[in-house]
Amino acid sequence: MEQDGFVMVPRVGEGEEPSPNRHTTHQDVEPPEFLADIDAFIDDVAESLWPLNSFIHENPEPAFQEHKAHDALTSFLRARQEGWKVTPSAYGMETAWVAIYDSDALPDLGHACGHNLIATASLAAGLTTASLIRHHNLPGKVVLFGTPGEETYRGGKIRLLEQHAYDHVDISLISHPGITHNNPLVRTTAFARLEARFLGRAAHAAKDPWRGVNALDALVVAYTAVAALRQQTMPGDVIGFAITDGGGETTNVIHEHAACVCVLRAGSTARLEVLKEKVGGCLRAGGEATGARVEVKVTQGYKDHVPNRVLAGVYRRYWNVLGDVPEPLIPPEESGEAGVAHVMSSTDQGDVSYVVPSVNASFAIPPGPLGGQPHSPDFERASGTREAFERALRVAKALAGVAAEVLTRDGLLDEVKKAWRRDMEHAKDPEKLLSGVS
Repeated sequence: MEQDGFVMVPRVGEGEEPSPNRHTTHQDVEPPEFLADIDAFIDDVAESLWPLNSFIHENPEPAFQEHKAHDALTSFLRARQEGWKVTPSAYGMETAWVAIYDSDALPDLGHACGHNLIATASLAAGLTTASLIRHHNLPGKVVLFGTPGEETYRGGKIRLLEQHAYDHVDISLISHPGITHNNPLVRTTAFARLEARFLGRAAHAAKDPWRGVNALDALVVAYTAVAALRQQTMPGDVIGFAITDGGGETTNVIHEHAACVCVLRAGSTARLEVLKEKVGGCLRAGGEATGARVEVKVTQGYKDHVPNRVLAGVYRRYWNVLGDVPEPLIPPEESGEAGVAHVMSSTDQGDVSYVVPSVNASFAIPPGPLGGQPHSPDFERASGTREAFERALRVAKALAGVAAEVLTRDGLLDEVKKAWRRDMEHAKDPEKLLSGVS
C-alpha cells in the first residue's frame, strides 16, 4: 500500500522554526487513562507473539490457502484460555476465522488480520482490548476477523460482508506496513476490471474483404477512443489497457476475434462508476464503428477506503503520547486534507469502510538495504525483522487506545458515527470526495 510522494507536516511550537526532525513526545500531552495498562500488556505478550509473527512471515501462502496461518492464529487464541470464542473456517471459507471476546454489551469492535505484521498488530490490539474489558469491567465486545485473500479481486472481507459478518460491528480497526509514512488517515483507490471481447466475421483480406467484419479494427478503434479519453480524465484516474488477443498471426484475413482488458482506478467509488461508463462507451464504440459484436465483462474490485477522522485523531494521540515517536511523524490534525495519505493501491478494507467507520493505519518499518517498497524482496526481508515487529506492537498500542476510548468516553461513538454518515453522504458525489470534503 505504501507510495512515495507525500509531504509530511510536523507540528511546530509557537515561535519555533519548522523542523522535519522534531518529535512529539509523551511530555506534550496528558497521558490517556488506559495508556499504562495498554503499554504493559503488550510488552508482556510481546515474547509470545514474536514466534507467531515469525512463523507467518516464514510461511507465505497463496490467497485463500493460508492454512498454516489460520491454524497458528486460532491455536494461539485457544491456548490463551481468556474466554475467546474461536470459530475456525468461518463464513464458508476454509482459511477465514473469527474470535470473539464478549462482555455481553455494546459497542462491538472489529480488528481484521492479514500478513504477519498486520496480524501481529491486530491480534495484539484485540488481546489488549479484551484485557481492558476484563480487568476494568468495561462493557463491549471485541471481534477478531481472520480475513484471507486480501490481494485478489474478491478478498476475504468482501465475502465476510456478503455473509453479514459486520452487521453488529461498530468500528473496524486495521493497519498496513510500508516504509514511507505513519498515518491513520489513509485514502486508497477504488478499482475495477473490464474485459472486452470483439467478435467479427472472418473473410479473405484480398479476395473478398467486404464480406468480413473486422474484430481487430474494433479493438483498435476502442483503444484509440480510450487513449483520447485519457486527456479528459481527473488526476486520480488511472486506465491500464492491455491487448490480450490480437486476432492471431495470420495477415491475409479479416480478423474474426480480438480482446483486451482494462484495469481502472479512481479516487472514489462514485468516480469509478463514472469512469467505468466512459471506458465502457469507448469499448462499445469499436463495435459501433465496425459492426463487430462487443462483449464486456466487468469485475468489481474494491471500493476506496474512507478513513474516519475522529478515530484517526484518537490513534494519533496514543501514537504520539507513547514517546520516542518514529519518523516520519503523523501529520497534525490542523493540517487538514494535506495530512491525508492518498495511495494508489487498493484494499478490501475500503469496502468495510463503506459499512462501518474504519481506520486503516499506515505504519513505516525500518527499510531494507535497498529501500524496497511493499511487494519487493527487500521489503519482504525487512518485514521479518524484530524491529518491524516492535513497530507493529506500537501500532497495536495505538489501535487498542482507540478501542479503549470508544468503550469508555461518553459520546465518542456517536461522534464517530456522525462523521461516518457525513462521509458516506459526500461519497455519493465524486467531486466532493475528491476535493477533500469530509
